Amino acid sequence: MSEYKQPNNESEFENNFSQIKPLMNDTQAYYESSRCLFCYDAPCVSACPTGIDIPLFIRQINSGNVTGSAKTIYDSNYLGNACGKVCPTEVLCEGACVYNLQDVKAIEIGRLQNYATDKAIKNNIEFFTAGKSNGKKVAVIGAGPAGISCACELRRSGFEVDIFEAKEKPSGLTLYGVAPYKITNEEALNEINYLQKQLGFRIIFSTFISSKEDFKKLEDEYDAVFIGIGLGKTNYVNIKGEDLENCFGAVEFISELKINQHKVKAGSRVIVLGGGNTAMDAASESARLGADEVILAYRRGKEEMGAYDFEYELAKDAGVQGLFNVSPIEITGNEKVSGVKFIKTKTDNGKVENIDGSEFTIDCDMVIKATGQMKQSDLFENISGLEADEKGRIKINKTYQTTNPKYFSGGDVISGGKEVVNAVAEGKAAGKGIEEYLLKI
Repeated sequence: MSEYKQPNNESEFENNFSQIKPLMNDTQAYYESSRCLFCYDAPCVSACPTGIDIPLFIRQINSGNVTGSAKTIYDSNYLGNACGKVCPTEVLCEGACVYNLQDVKAIEIGRLQNYATDKAIKNNIEFFTAGKSNGKKVAVIGAGPAGISCACELRRSGFEVDIFEAKEKPSGLTLYGVAPYKITNEEALNEINYLQKQLGFRIIFSTFISSKEDFKKLEDEYDAVFIGIGLGKTNYVNIKGEDLENCFGAVEFISELKINQHKVKAGSRVIVLGGGNTAMDAASESARLGADEVILAYRRGKEEMGAYDFEYELAKDAGVQGLFNVSPIEITGNEKVSGVKFIKTKTDNGKVENIDGSEFTIDCDMVIKATGQMKQSDLFENISGLEADEKGRIKINKTYQTTNPKYFSGGDVISGGKEVVNAVAEGKAAGKGIEEYLLKI
């Protein structure tokens, strides 16, 4: 049973979705930074996709140079504040901390990173300036982590940059796809505003670039185009009942929750289908919305889930129950969801097999499908010469240039779905690739 009651206002919502990595105060940051051993050839740096000099920024915090610490972070990662909160630090930098070898709690690197960058944003400390205009213009499709990072890198090199965003607000996954207890909307948007004020990239909202004509126009008006559109809607499970009322895709559910917050209502008994990190978020969020019971149903065993262990523990702490080795075969109901019919499964040589005659039904009034996201391959067909691999990911070379030399790409659209920090790193690298390409022309 969930310990949470349904939030009916903003205050109750914030209480239910309180930050799992709350902002440190000065004293906490000082004492936590003093624990760092400042390792030479520190493994935490190698574990960070953006290569932040972690021992340096922690030492700067400990010595009272918090502004210098924030600069060290931002020099490597344009979304240093957001990544300090949303990164799975437990398996990245903190997971690599040498303290883990001694059964000592790892340094809270993410919270220290958030502490330093938060002060820089709130005090409006400027680290960046736009480069002298080089006469070149670049279009960026998508104002998510990859697109913003690419735009920042390009502006510092003197390119004019216009970002075309399909939604009404920037930040992509950080705003629309990350659970509210990991980062608030205000934090996500404040960092984008902070960067935009310094570097002056332009964002054109509610503009979905999709047709051949759209892409042709960009090609005519810009010297290069960066594609950072991420992934699409939740995949279909292809079972009866997916079109019933109160059956949602996890991506759509989380997005709705981030924007409308306490106005979103969970069912009394919610079944979440899936075993990845998105499933854990959707399940935990349902519990925090006041669902009486939340069941996480996965077709394989618990040890085979794709989710990080700490994400599953977070869901369990919210009151989520796990149901393993079951596969949904039908979502039942007339107009609305009334239950899910399952069949028990077993794994044989890595392959999931149904157990004949083991069908059973669990009543529920809401189903959330966390079954992966669709690739947006249909859009690529509208770009001449652009190739994708067999998994629907855009093909790139080492400079993040696609098979159409005018286009570059980064983020989930090339990786198939990784972390925010990976998208930031790829966007920055693509910006360097675009500069190298255009300044040769």
